[in-house]
Amino acid sequence: MIPPALQLLDVKAAYGRIEVIHGINLVVPPATIFALLGPNGAGKTTTLKVIDGRHRASEGCVHIAGQHLNGASPDKLARAGVCSVPEGRGIFPNLTVAENLRLMTYSRDRLRAGDVEERAYARFPILGQRRRQVAGTMSGGQQQMLAVARAVVTDPALLLVDELSMGLAPMVVTELYDVLGQLAADGMAVLMVEQFARTALAIAELGALMVHGEITAIGEPADLEAAIADAYLGANA
Repeated sequence: MIPPALQLLDVKAAYGRIEVIHGINLVVPPATIFALLGPNGAGKTTTLKVIDGRHRASEGCVHIAGQHLNGASPDKLARAGVCSVPEGRGIFPNLTVAENLRLMTYSRDRLRAGDVEERAYARFPILGQRRRQVAGTMSGGQQQMLAVARAVVTDPALLLVDELSMGLAPMVVTELYDVLGQLAADGMAVLMVEQFARTALAIAELGALMVHGEITAIGEPADLEAAIADAYLGANA
């Protein structure tokens, strides 16, 4: 059997003495878009940080493609096939588009700058047109495209995406989500954190609702409608 792209088993996490994730269990199958939903403060971003090594779980297990990787460093997780698009994009605004992409050659052995740029521009042709432009001078949508492109050029097995739609026009969000759909069709697992439930569930195959650090519902999009309506009290859902 092919192991899940990601499995969380009774994971807890805290900031100091304050526990913010209370024993969650989650399974993301390979080649699937999985939406982790919930209102602000639910613990979604902390969950991503535990998965990609930016925050250590206080209890529980993190398995990536069947490997037990609790407490692994971000670089070890990257070598295991995990890559993130963080909230706020995380690009280098003073570097050009091409320079931002070339930095990814340091993440994998034998990854050439030409290959990285070719893959990125194939996904987002507008970036090829702006390859010499300083990234910080581009629109927010183009910067988010660069953040996604920079992540996927390494061909990760698991892509973590935090609040992709934040501050972007609906047309840009649609284009970005189309790319995520293509990535899943090509075999990549995508775990996306999103505050706006309907936006995410339009493309997700599975989802989970997180409230106050706990998973309160999980299943296919249609299975989550009632739980989401209750959690959001009709707002944003």
